[in-house]
Amino acid sequence: MKVEQFVMAYGVEQDRLRAFLPEGFVSLRPVLRINGEIRTNGMETYYLELNTPVEARGKRGWLNVAHWDSEHTDLTCKREGKAVTFQTPFLQITYTGTRAVGGCPAEKDNDGCFFLEEAFRPAESIDQKKEFCDCAFSWHFTETDAKGVSVNGKTLPAIPTDAKITYPKQPFTAETAAAIPCEQILGAYMVRFEREG
Repeated sequence: MKVEQFVMAYGVEQDRLRAFLPEGFVSLRPVLRINGEIRTNGMETYYLELNTPVEARGKRGWLNVAHWDSEHTDLTCKREGKAVTFQTPFLQITYTGTRAVGGCPAEKDNDGCFFLEEAFRPAESIDQKKEFCDCAFSWHFTETDAKGVSVNGKTLPAIPTDAKITYPKQPFTAETAAAIPCEQILGAYMVRFEREG
């Protein structure tokens, strides 16, 4: 299967993340991440997921908050020059390639992905170069949901913060995560590779 993967991370208040994580998961950094994929295996399909970095069960990785695919969700994708836009009724996100290439620092601290309803998935090994992107996104579950625009394709660090505010426990849903304001987009990239299966 041919995969074009698009990844964007944005900074949020870490105490808000702590308030919605399921029991047993510890927030590592004040980050939410949106991944999009264009998958081609005879036909083209689309996939989106929302994650946050956590530690649990002796592993460090990304906890999947929610995921959607074009088979079960009103999810479309369009290309305009270097820009690729994923669109659903509740999210619009555009990645625009900058031609600059490099790596992603978060990959060095990633054993894989936690899915609450599935087994832990080890990190996927991708040896292709990543192209940095500019990115703009907006959640649309409510009118006040998070939105953001990147700053010239820059990659910024996500520094963990000590707990300061104890918020009431929140449901572990994409809607809860989307309501947390975006402080800034920390970085985005795209990569093309072959996935087995």
